Amino acid sequence: MGSIIKQNDQVTGLPDFRNLGVVLRLLTLAGLFALAGALLHIGRWEDFQPVLADLGAAIIPYLIGVLLLLFVLSPWLARLSLRAGVLCVVGLSMIVALTAYRLDPGFALDPAGTGLRRALLAGMAAGAALGYLLLRAKALSPAIAEARLQALQARIRPHFLFNSLNAVLSLIRSDPRRAESALEDMADLFRVLMRDNRELTPLSAEIELCREYLRLEELRLGERLQVEWHLDKMPGDALVPQLLLQPLLENAVYHGIEPSSETGVVAINIFDRRGEVHAILRNPYRREGNHHAGNKMALQNIRERLALHFDAEASLNTQIMGDSFQVHIVLPYRPASQSERPAG
Repeated sequence: MGSIIKQNDQVTGLPDFRNLGVVLRLLTLAGLFALAGALLHIGRWEDFQPVLADLGAAIIPYLIGVLLLLFVLSPWLARLSLRAGVLCVVGLSMIVALTAYRLDPGFALDPAGTGLRRALLAGMAAGAALGYLLLRAKALSPAIAEARLQALQARIRPHFLFNSLNAVLSLIRSDPRRAESALEDMADLFRVLMRDNRELTPLSAEIELCREYLRLEELRLGERLQVEWHLDKMPGDALVPQLLLQPLLENAVYHGIEPSSETGVVAINIFDRRGEVHAILRNPYRREGNHHAGNKMALQNIRERLALHFDAEASLNTQIMGDSFQVHIVLPYRPASQSERPAG
């Protein structure tokens, strides 16, 4: 019997150079290279700061040129084999270094060297940076990352099961027909839950799952639960982690609706803005009670899954606004027509 976790630990392609986390790591490595270069070129500590400033000023044009090229060429580079991609990135780095030297001979990756020597240093630096990124990708994917996703998903399913069963149990005696219909909805939901949820899914499918879940909760809570959908500007084809919103709605019902006998509103607002998908969920906030620890665990679960899928490009923030609790998720807009790429 094969393992449910793919054990292939080979990195088959370059990192996604349009990913914010990859760009930030490249900038950090460039800063470390500049620091090392300054330490190698000083004779006394009094010269460290001015040498570092000069070296940083010389590296910035080169770095901007390389990052812009990688950003523009990232889709093309993604189609190359790993070896061809590495050679292309190193070659591009050397070309940018030579170009910077021709435009400004004072370009000081190596103040005492020729243009060719400076290009070689730039190529070595690019190779070292790629080596770090590829080693990091190999360490994180796929086995470790997928195992982590499986564990995070496994934590979500029992809560969903128990809450759904409670909703049906509350109807068995009072309204057997509605209970039967609710069980059919549960069967549909669990077909989704039992699938391989490590992959991304269209946002429209996640919303349909949320609608079915809230219909079950409305059977149990009646008019106490009011749901407001604001989906006019929602990009339904955006790829999101499965079970991204449903646990948040489960929290909204558990923490915001159940503790009170009054009517409460759960509002869901999803829209696209400048290439990012924003999902804002709001529910009543009850300061009394001891439910908030579980809420934090669910939020941390989703943060970890967002990081595994999107690295630094996604975020989840919470805010208490008077008598309301708000969760704001931001993630990059990746249409379902595009194949999923690892975060890097």
